[in-house]
Amino acid sequence: MASGSLLHPLRLALMLAGFVLMAFAASSAPALADLRICNQSTNQVSVALGYRAEKGWQSEGWWVAPPQKCAVVYQGDLHSRFFYLYVADDVGGGAWDGTNFMCTRDESFTIFGVEDCLARGYERTGFFEVDTQNRSDWTLQLTDPNNNDTTTTDNGDAAPLEGDPNASDQPPPDLPPDQGTDGGDAGGGGDDLGTD
Repeated sequence: MASGSLLHPLRLALMLAGFVLMAFAASSAPALADLRICNQSTNQVSVALGYRAEKGWQSEGWWVAPPQKCAVVYQGDLHSRFFYLYVADDVGGGAWDGTNFMCTRDESFTIFGVEDCLARGYERTGFFEVDTQNRSDWTLQLTDPNNNDTTTTDNGDAAPLEGDPNASDQPPPDLPPDQGTDGGDAGGGGDDLGTD
């Protein structure tokens, strides 16, 4: 009877040690980082993503972000400083766009290359540049054009809707005039897409 009463605390101690080891292993796993788009507008939006992949330029779409929700458009550590986005307002018809042209289509897509979009049967769409500042995780807040609150997370940008009367075509005051939103090299670390 003495060995039976000793076996119970030993079994309990082994189970506890097993749980501690499992918790330690789970906590030491590397955290995944993402590129996430948070839709702070009043309408659902569809998001297309462009980036420089191992074998050249690649564009992908579509992710849907309902109002007040986020969509992860790139999973894992961000491999590049610059990513490019085109976001369409599914209800109001506007768009967050830019001057970095990539190929898209109306249905879900993964397209390699940015050249000759029309000749290859795709649409030629202007994307805006997102500078992730070489961080492994980035969140972009999309806001309505009439929302004057430009609060962003510590690691994100706010992108006003095309046609916003309060928006400026001028680069932000902290950038030299030749490194603004025209798809330029914004700090020397990225690739300029140019036009096709």
